[in-house]
This record gives sequence, C-alpha cells and structure tokens, in this order.
Amino acid sequence: MKQGGNTTMRRRLGAAALAVGILWVVFATAGSDTFTGAMEALKDQNALPVALLRLQLGDDGGQGWLTTAAALAISQSPLLASSREEVLSLQSQDDTDGQEETTPQQPIRETPTTPDAALSFEDNGVTAKTLQPTTTKGYIVSGLAYINNYSDKTFSADDLTGDFAAALGEGSPQVLIVHTHGSEAYTMPPGQEYVASGESRTTDTNYNVVRVGDEIADILSQHGISVIHDRNMYDYPQYNGAYDRSLVSIENYLQQYPSITFVLDIHRDAISDADGNPYKVISQVPEGTSAQLTFVMGTDGGGLSHPEWLENLKLATAVQNTLLADYPTLMRPITVRNSRYNQHCTAGSMLVEVGAAGNSLDEALLAARLFAHGFAETILAK
Repeated sequence: MKQGGNTTMRRRLGAAALAVGILWVVFATAGSDTFTGAMEALKDQNALPVALLRLQLGDDGGQGWLTTAAALAISQSPLLASSREEVLSLQSQDDTDGQEETTPQQPIRETPTTPDAALSFEDNGVTAKTLQPTTTKGYIVSGLAYINNYSDKTFSADDLTGDFAAALGEGSPQVLIVHTHGSEAYTMPPGQEYVASGESRTTDTNYNVVRVGDEIADILSQHGISVIHDRNMYDYPQYNGAYDRSLVSIENYLQQYPSITFVLDIHRDAISDADGNPYKVISQVPEGTSAQLTFVMGTDGGGLSHPEWLENLKLATAVQNTLLADYPTLMRPITVRNSRYNQHCTAGSMLVEVGAAGNSLDEALLAARLFAHGFAETILAK
C-alpha cells in the first residue's frame, strides 16, 4: 500500500507540474504571431513569474481564455501571495527593459495621408464574405443589434435599454482615439504594398490602423466633436504587454484632460476559413465596398475591476443600432468577453475592429467613415 501511495503521489505531482508548464507556455506565447516569436517569448527568463502574477490578478493578457473559476483558483496560491511584491517589481522591470532595449528597425511616418480622400476599392485578390446572423438562436438581441456573450457574465436585452452613462462635456477634448495594436494593417492591391514589420503588420502609419484612426478623428471633428488621436503604436517592437502600455497612456490622457469621456481603441480583426485561408469581411453600401465592423466589449468576468462594463456595452449597442438602421450589413455581432481591454477607464470606452487583415485599406477607410458618422450621431443625440 505504501509503495502504491508513493506512486500515486508522484503521478499527482507530475500532473501538477505538467499543468503549470502548459499554462506558462500558453500565456507566454499568447501574443506571438509566429513560431519564432513564440520561441523568443519562451526564452524570456522572467516570463514564468510575470505570467503567474498576471494570472493571480485575473489578467490573461487580453486573450479572453482565462475563466473566472481559474483566476480565483490561482489567486489562492500561498506562494504567489507571499511573493507578490517581488514579482510586481520584476514585471515592472521586464516591461521597461523590453521597451528600452529594442529599437524599431524602420521609421514611423508621422504625417498621415489626407483624410476623406477619394477611394478606389481596387481588388486585392482576397476572398470576400459578408457575415450576418441567420437566426436569433445563441444571441442576445437588442433592437437591430446581435450580441455574442462569450463572458461569464449574465445579462439580457432589457439590461441594454435606456440611455448609456457617458455623455459629451462642454470642455475639450472630448474623445480619445488610441491603438493598442497600432501596427495592425491590411492587404493592399498589387503595386501598393507596404514595408511589413510582421504578418499583416507595418509601422507605416499610412497603411495600418493608425491611418484608420486619422479618418475617424477627421469625421468626428467635422461633427464638432473635439478629438485627441494618439498615433503611438503600443505593440511594436514588442507585442506582449501592449495593453499595459496603452493603459498607462490612456490614464495619463484622462488625468491631463478630464473632459475626455469617450475612449475608442481602434483595431482590425484577422479571420480565416476552416482551411486556414484568410478572407475579408465586406458590406456593399451606396458609398462603395466597406469592411464590416465589430465591437469587442469587455467585462469584469476575468476578475479585474470593471464596474461600468454594462454602460460600455449599452453604448456599443446604441451605436450598433444607429449604424444598422442605415447599413443593415455593416456590423458583425458585438462580442462580449471576460477581458476588460482597458475599457474600465471610462463609461464611454469601446474597442472597434475595422475590417480584417484580408480587407483592403480603402474598404477599412470607408468603414471608418461610416462608423464615425454613426458614433457621432449617437452621442450627439443624447
């Protein structure tokens, strides 16, 4: 019996070690786009303690895979609790060193292409699809807006009715536009390629989502809304920790400009079919071929403080209803996840995915214009 008990104990310890190892590998490589990048992340000697700290805090790095139950279980670890201050110091040092030691290898263009320019919609050779729900099953439906709830939170369509909390103030600026993953780019037509900094990424702000942010800022300004556009890229040269770095900037802007009540984090999606082939998502509108838009909304389901997540979601639902009233196929369903995506900073925060990697820049720019007009209409009508 004693020998059998020892064997069982060794198996349990081995299983526990394997589980921790797998958890570390998943977390450490979650932000890596390539196999090489994943291997570099695993070489980081600080990756394990930093990963365990973030998991203890209920933070999955913005990936949306850590459940509330898992976060709570990990948070009970006596070892992590006793070493909390040391690991916090290590995390801070790791983030700072990563930014100081790595220098971008290509210049970042600071002068944007003129917003509101004519769009040509040249074919970029990527297969196009228009994604629309065909049934209400599995969705929460509020007016015209369909919502995919992938979070651990429970809410209904009734919770999304009524006015959202955020409102424009009389001071300026009123809206902050940021790009946590600013190097995200699109698929250009032949002859219009950019210098890549990664797969479907570039630091050239004439071609990535920073350019899309220029368009949104211009349209909002036309509506008389005061905007600050932060054109920094927080995912280059280091992808991991981008949300931590953009959070610092958002908090600094809010401290400097208390008049800011809306924060828009502009991204683009990346979509592939069952065989791994990328495709673009489009909506045929009177103005041309637009990329489809997606709102990704966070909650406190991952264990991080986010008391006004429902107000954020009410805002997104209101904007979605405004846009769909004029453009029935422009929007994909709203996605709700456990991660908070820095949306806890204001009651008027949204993450907007403008198209996907397979879309052309022109398709994304048209979508940005339509979004900006609809967003302005929604918040000005309150």
